[in-house]
Amino acid sequence: MLKVKVYADRMSQPSRAVLIFCKVNGIEFDEIKVEISKRQQLSPEFAAINPFKKLPAIVDGRFKLFESHAILIYLASAFPGIADHWYPADLSRRARIHSVLDWHHLNLRHGAAPFVLHSVLAPVLGLPLNPKAAAEAEKILISSLLKLENIWLKGNGRYLLGNLQPSIADLSLVCEIMQLEVLDERDRSRILSPYKKVLQWIENTRTATNPHFEEVHNILYRVKKKFEQQRARTAETGTDPSNKMGGPSKM
Repeated sequence: MLKVKVYADRMSQPSRAVLIFCKVNGIEFDEIKVEISKRQQLSPEFAAINPFKKLPAIVDGRFKLFESHAILIYLASAFPGIADHWYPADLSRRARIHSVLDWHHLNLRHGAAPFVLHSVLAPVLGLPLNPKAAAEAEKILISSLLKLENIWLKGNGRYLLGNLQPSIADLSLVCEIMQLEVLDERDRSRILSPYKKVLQWIENTRTATNPHFEEVHNILYRVKKKFEQQRARTAETGTDPSNKMGGPSKM
């Protein structure tokens, strides 16, 4: 029986969510690395899998699928032995998970992804840093964290929607927020420290999915360390680190 092929870049938040889900649930798969920093997602070969040329994507036999939320729903539904809490059979519980996933792409992702890009990651992709765009994205990010704290994490459960066990929504949103790991620690703390429920929820999801959570996110820790070293050299020499940053393949 052929394994699922998962086309992913671990620097991509939604790619990490799909990879962790497969690992946690024992889904046999081949990870096909597609490096965004090298523009590999723009190749004709990958465009034949996802015409939008974005990650992640999967191929299961002759079936091709892209968009991370759709992939997570498919994997949770198509493979035997997946615990019900990831994507419940109960339609009302399932619909509530869909509501979180829809909110994610229209809110949290619109804040977190561009904020990190324009604050630190742009030079890795050959782009200039954009403080104005970062400031606008930060407003959306803060608003989203406030809603996450007060609405989606309302109740006594350890996870989104007051659940006692994680769902695909928890995994998708946590991987989004984990992108903040590459920030300067002061910026990361400034943004996240006011949201105690969010911080505890991140740790709950990390614990529930380890050791796979840490293994898949290890790339972020390496990137952060490299950025810290570059900032230290900048402080010593007064040079602009954005002119010297290498891509993730060197990290």
